[in-house]
Amino acid sequence: MDQLALLFVLLLGAVVSVPVGDRVGLPAPVLMTLLGIVLALLEFVPNVEVPPDLILPLLLPPLLYAAVRRTSWRQFAANVRPIFLLAVALVFVTTVCVAAVAHAIVPGLPLAAAVALGALVAPPDPVAATAVAGQLGLPRRLVSILEGEGLFNDVTAIVLYHVAIAAAVSGTFSPWEAGLDLLLSAVVALAVGLALGWGANKLMDLLGDPTLQIGLTLLVPYASYVLAEELHGSGVLAVLVTALFLAEYATGADDVMTRLAGHTFWDIVDMLVTGVAFGLIGLELHIAVRTASGRWQEMLGWAATVVGVVVVVRLLWLMPATWLTKRMHAKRDYDEEIPMSWRESVVMWWSGMRGVASVALALAIPLETDSGAAFPDRDEIVFIAFGVIMATLVLQGLTLPWLVKRLGVQADSAREKEFEKQLAVRAAKAAKRRLREIEAVEDLPEDLSEQMLRRAFEIGVRISPDMGEEERREAHRERLRRLKRVRRIQAELLSAARHEVLAARSEPGADPEVVDRVLRHLDVRSLR
Repeated sequence: MDQLALLFVLLLGAVVSVPVGDRVGLPAPVLMTLLGIVLALLEFVPNVEVPPDLILPLLLPPLLYAAVRRTSWRQFAANVRPIFLLAVALVFVTTVCVAAVAHAIVPGLPLAAAVALGALVAPPDPVAATAVAGQLGLPRRLVSILEGEGLFNDVTAIVLYHVAIAAAVSGTFSPWEAGLDLLLSAVVALAVGLALGWGANKLMDLLGDPTLQIGLTLLVPYASYVLAEELHGSGVLAVLVTALFLAEYATGADDVMTRLAGHTFWDIVDMLVTGVAFGLIGLELHIAVRTASGRWQEMLGWAATVVGVVVVVRLLWLMPATWLTKRMHAKRDYDEEIPMSWRESVVMWWSGMRGVASVALALAIPLETDSGAAFPDRDEIVFIAFGVIMATLVLQGLTLPWLVKRLGVQADSAREKEFEKQLAVRAAKAAKRRLREIEAVEDLPEDLSEQMLRRAFEIGVRISPDMGEEERREAHRERLRRLKRVRRIQAELLSAARHEVLAARSEPGADPEVVDRVLRHLDVRSLR
């Protein structure tokens, strides 16, 4: 098996793992990691040869962009305090604790190298958190905080990692320079993200065609990441800012085809890239195995100790952080369900899985220092990092569904249904207002006006049938039954038409382009 065949196996696994995961109740990323581990143990499967410095630029931009599309700037703003406590403060605390313990237990490990180890295992993976939380039906507020933590903690961790690596390679360290690097990295990333977001938004207006617009959205995250990194900024933060900008402003209310096609396109990209990313994590297991050859007991002990530090520090940090968040929430003058119960705190603690970023940072550790000497204890750092990744991703990923079910942490369906009803009422009222505006300038027949008024009401009822009175709901249900019958018959008619047109494609002299154009017309009719 060569590298290309291995890539196809991972892509196929990414597709198959979704329905399999749904059936067995396990997140698809965990299944892909297990698949990667199995493949790594097979002799005929080649070792992966992806340059470490390309893993983050290739995988993170589309994954981050896809994750941001599911949220909004308003959610980040509402949860800024808990996100800050987790994405920034907890990363710092975890880095310090891991560095202190690793420096103490690993003989001869310099402090700068220990800090690099702490930084690369500190951030929970944004892709794992988003994928797992999205499949378990967790409360929306909890998912928002997990997504925010996962998206922003890489920014802090990667900057800390680069500072520590620079200190280990050069042998010098300046706290002031490190702080200035962190600040400049954030400023550059914000500037690049906003500039590219604004420019991409204007370019999308000029392109007009949905196919071209969606193609542009695939290029923009990569451009944002690479440009920010070239200017010594945070590529991760730049992608987040660009994605948030485009999520707010890029698609208008009437850009129906762009929105529908874009949603489908990014679901596919997210599924495939996520599968490949977590498959690579399992495939890189051979590096850890080779590193520990002859020293298994000693190195497994170090890895287990660091895993314990990472897990315990997260638990101990969440307790006061949750209390502090509740105190801050009590002083707010608006209702936002940020406070979490102890059950949600436990779920959030156990959701701290490490993944793609940690693997890429571990593999990107230089082989030598500026003096030409080998990077201190590089093999030990890589092994410990893989131990943390495998323990948190596989162990926590496999047991998180059971824990969620055991604690009964589920989305508030009644609240979501009530909010859906409110949106349905607002949509119906907006349609009625527009009808009155049209009636003010156009002379509509009375029967047409009444028909349009009923249509305006039905816009809301179709979204939320509970918004109407009982008589209207019953009338709507009767119309709905009739409509379903009409649509069923119409679907069969359109199906017969499509079969006939498609059969004409293979007839002598038939123009495939004309046949496809007619088929697209029939397909669009089928969506109505």
